Amino acid sequence: MKFPRKGLAHAVALASLLLSMNAHADWAQSTDPLVVQPAPSNNQVQPQNPPGFAWARHPTAPAQYEVEITPVGGTATKAVVTRNWYLPTKALALGNYTWRVRPVNTTDWSTPRAFSITSRSVVWEVPDNATLRARITAKAHPRMLPSSFSPYSDWSAQKHTDLDPFASRLTNEVKLQIGALPDLSDARWPVVIGTPLTAAMAAQLTDIRQRINEASRQLEAASLMWRVKRDPIFLNEALKRGDQLAGLDPNGPTSYTNQDQATRQIALSLIKSVDLLAGDLDATRKAKWLNIVKVRTGVIYDDLSGGSGRLDQYPFDSHGNTAMVFLTLISTLSLGDIADAPKWFDFSFRAYANIPEPWSGPEGGYAQGTAYAEYTAGYSISLWDPLSQVSGVNLYAKPWAIGFLDYAMQFVPPGSKVHAFGDGDDTEPDYRVWRAFASRLVNPRASWYMSQLPGFEDALSYLQLPYPLVTNPTKIAPGNSAYFPSIGWASMHSDITSPSRVSLYFKSSPYGSFNHSHGDQNGLLLSVAGQPLLVKAGWYDWYGSPLWTDWYRTTRSSNAITFDGGQGQNVAGYREQLQHNARITGFAVNAAYDYSEGDATPAYAGVLTMAKRQVWHLRGANDAILVRDRLSATAAHTYEFNLHAPSVMTVESPLSVKIAAGNQSVCVRSLNNSATFGKWTGPAPKSGVTEDHGAFYLKGAANSAAEFLVLLDVGCRRPGVGISVTNGVKTVTVGSQSVTLN
Repeated sequence: MKFPRKGLAHAVALASLLLSMNAHADWAQSTDPLVVQPAPSNNQVQPQNPPGFAWARHPTAPAQYEVEITPVGGTATKAVVTRNWYLPTKALALGNYTWRVRPVNTTDWSTPRAFSITSRSVVWEVPDNATLRARITAKAHPRMLPSSFSPYSDWSAQKHTDLDPFASRLTNEVKLQIGALPDLSDARWPVVIGTPLTAAMAAQLTDIRQRINEASRQLEAASLMWRVKRDPIFLNEALKRGDQLAGLDPNGPTSYTNQDQATRQIALSLIKSVDLLAGDLDATRKAKWLNIVKVRTGVIYDDLSGGSGRLDQYPFDSHGNTAMVFLTLISTLSLGDIADAPKWFDFSFRAYANIPEPWSGPEGGYAQGTAYAEYTAGYSISLWDPLSQVSGVNLYAKPWAIGFLDYAMQFVPPGSKVHAFGDGDDTEPDYRVWRAFASRLVNPRASWYMSQLPGFEDALSYLQLPYPLVTNPTKIAPGNSAYFPSIGWASMHSDITSPSRVSLYFKSSPYGSFNHSHGDQNGLLLSVAGQPLLVKAGWYDWYGSPLWTDWYRTTRSSNAITFDGGQGQNVAGYREQLQHNARITGFAVNAAYDYSEGDATPAYAGVLTMAKRQVWHLRGANDAILVRDRLSATAAHTYEFNLHAPSVMTVESPLSVKIAAGNQSVCVRSLNNSATFGKWTGPAPKSGVTEDHGAFYLKGAANSAAEFLVLLDVGCRRPGVGISVTNGVKTVTVGSQSVTLN
């Protein structure tokens, strides 16, 4: 979803005036790419009202900051905060604003930044911590269930019709797992985890995660079904699994240091079950479970609150951010039962509500790829449902949430067979997750997406929803093209509502190759009718593996530019992965074509002095894609326009190659006679998968621009192509459509 910049003349003028009055260095803008960036900025219309504010910490590490928000032509409002972010509790009036911040009792103001609140900004308010705590503790246990929840014996005929299939599935699952799940003990995991990570260590960490997830799900499912049906078989199973999880050593293999995913899941499942089994736990057992929750959650809190709240300053930590939402829900459910819960809650709840994920701006999206976005959607459902129910703050109504789903609609449209970009992009989407997430948003686009997706929601989450579930009766399909500026992704569909759609994805990301992202800036993916034709090569065995390091996340395994035998973008280092990034510098949609352009020059870490790609998706009879790359360097190089196919490519000529798979095809044609095609061999693909690799090769002289001009002829219709030059401006005609290369 795009929130374009506005020509806010008054706001810009005021900001410029204030900037001229503050010539000192802008301390709120750190030069360290790992530090939080000031927001809001760039005169952008804010998706959310009130917006969240953030800035880099002042070098003096003050105890308090004063934030000043000034409407253009109006009186400033001020707030004092102890952390380097601020989320107002009330919406702002429509209009143009500037904001700035200073350490309390100083005159060291940050540079003013402008933003706008319009009728497009959705009101989403979060009360202060004291109000929230009072609201939550006033609720009797079980707090996490909606007021519409009732035992099975009290269900109406209609409720039986609607929910019996889910109750039956969960009943059968719990009973089947009673005898199938292994008993858990620390002795199961003898490998000592250290660095560097070995395959044996990775396998054990995976086993811990899987076994803990199985046992915790069984605990939660049995607890819920006891609440629903009051059959002692469920209570006994819940007590057994809860005792096993509570019996694992918090300092052993499932410790936060060894396997943080296990610690957070054990603590969450135990506190959920304490809530669900309210009145049915004996005092001794309840005290033991709560003590384990306290111990395991205390370690999470100590980690996240370290450095005065380390994620406030350094937000780009995927496990840390996931731990934050776990801490938020655990603390919410623990209020009144664990003495440290108010401290945990005040630290986490509004911080998480302000920025649920650091992998996009407020417009939504997910820079680390759609596979990890799906994982995030899955755990968000299990956490947001009770969190929204208990607190009264509907996280699904946050504008970021609908932007996140808009991103899924665009990059995982109905019928997609694989994910897009980033780790796990070789896997098949689980549409049940996206369908469940969409069902919770009262939004016409979400309703459309939900109606297009197959599968049933997980019974464990569905039985905990308010009944009946409210959805938007109006279904409106999203647009055929979209641009997510903060993550640098663009989608271009021929017709998103059609199963036979042509889907082109383009990425040029400010996040670079950081974490689960890859060195695929200015990279392309193409599918037709859900069938991938231009694919990402390689597969995700485990994070940090030799295959991952040397092949899967490199530029050479992407449909992107390399040089001199596969040299590509920087994917090493830590800060460097963010610094060596890219950005989309142009995006346009009209009746004739969709257009996107990206500048990936920084991604090549100084080796190339220009690496720009332009993409035109021509609509109409041709349904073709024109790609132009302009490249230069201070030294001579042979540049490579890489292609990866899920089948053996047919080389038709030195200038043309055909890719056919699943009854779909694309013919890729070099329109530059100097750029000829050749195949090359990559590492062995995943078992049962076919991959073929090749590139158009183009020699470029030192300090001289080289240009690829390539046509992706979808369906191999073989339209006529003409190129003309008038006054130095090149025009390419494909069939009856013409494009001027600006």
